Amino acid sequence: MSIERVRAFFRPLGREGDILEFPLSSATVELAARAAGVIPARIAKTLSFLVEDACVLVVMAGDAKVDNSKFKGFFHTKAKMLTPEQAQEMTGHGVGGVCPFANPEGVRTYLDVSMRRFDTVFPAAGSSNSAIELTCEELAEYSRCLGWIDVCKGWQEEL
Repeated sequence: MSIERVRAFFRPLGREGDILEFPLSSATVELAARAAGVIPARIAKTLSFLVEDACVLVVMAGDAKVDNSKFKGFFHTKAKMLTPEQAQEMTGHGVGGVCPFANPEGVRTYLDVSMRRFDTVFPAAGSSNSAIELTCEELAEYSRCLGWIDVCKGWQEEL
């Protein structure tokens, strides 16, 4: 079970006890927000993409959507999400629990700027009924992300 891998990942950091397990599914943004008692935008959803035959994770605010032109501009390829089977195989986490922690070597993780407007966010923790509350700085550190990027739309007010 990948939540156990995530627990093991957080144990040396003294954060294992901070993992929240909910009695009901938190596999969607709406369910996770309800379970955590926060607005949906504060859910840090992790989407998995195939880029150059490798898994790339993009973590974004719950109210953000991938902007295909921004994604292509950054990654130089069309956004192609992994199938549920590919996500499980490449990350070890099932859909609904895919998270930026305890992933196999070669999985590249990026954080979208849409989350920076919040003091804390709630990414999944390896299962479809778990999360952990982290600051954006903690998320960047623990996810070992390759950087903050801007590949989303729908979360900013129109100017």
